[in-house]
Amino acid sequence: MRIEINDYIVIDSEICHGKPTFRGTRVMVWQVLEMLEADVPVKEIIEDFPSLTKEHIKAALHYAASITKSKDNVIIAIPA
Repeated sequence: MRIEINDYIVIDSEICHGKPTFRGTRVMVWQVLEMLEADVPVKEIIEDFPSLTKEHIKAALHYAASITKSKDNVIIAIPA
């Protein structure tokens, strides 16, 4: 099954165990989000993943924001 999240992100049960990835790649959205959390500059992320653009990074942030806005969001404790 394939779900089109937006122009840049898809969830496909056949790719990366169904984790959200950037369309046409095996780069998982969580990888980019963790890099941003670690203060890795966008330019460096794009150098590490040349198939990505600034628009991909923005799409990842938008996707993360939309998930946290959801009424169905489950609250879990994440160790710091």
